[in-house]
Amino acid sequence: MKSILLQKEKDKAKAVLPATVIQYIEDCAAKSNPNSHLISVLHKVQDHFGYLGREHMDAVSVLMQIPSAKVTGVASFYHYFNFSPRGKHRVSLCMGTACFVKGAGHVLDKIKELLGIDVGQTTEDAQFSIDVARCVGACALAPVMIVDEKVYAQVKPDQVGKILSEYGYTPKKAKK
Repeated sequence: MKSILLQKEKDKAKAVLPATVIQYIEDCAAKSNPNSHLISVLHKVQDHFGYLGREHMDAVSVLMQIPSAKVTGVASFYHYFNFSPRGKHRVSLCMGTACFVKGAGHVLDKIKELLGIDVGQTTEDAQFSIDVARCVGACALAPVMIVDEKVYAQVKPDQVGKILSEYGYTPKKAKK
């Protein structure tokens, strides 16, 4: 009876994840210490969906036979993982010491003002998300803003609107 229930749970979990992730989990299960592959499995899930939803982590838990609290604990420990859908364009601002000293805080304020969201949020149209980085290793270019994979150097607050417009941003009209 227990194996029938487990198989039903596994079937439900497999319906949540893509075949490539399921195959990866099965490949990991065949190796020694299969649970040591949890982080790489979570990376694959996030690469596919763009974030780790509760249903994704529960499916990983069932298929890897790891308690869901441990899966959630591991995922929440690492800054890399996102728990909500991200926008089509990811706007990231370096907040390392050099960038901060050279005005990254003002640039971040402008990004938040124009997009109408805070760090870690996504615009209603799902076009933009804002993230911050502790350091991107480009201190000589401070402050640094990254949109998707493109790096913008020595960004000033008055340049933010123009940069975002390259990705489809249009200013919201003032309400009368």
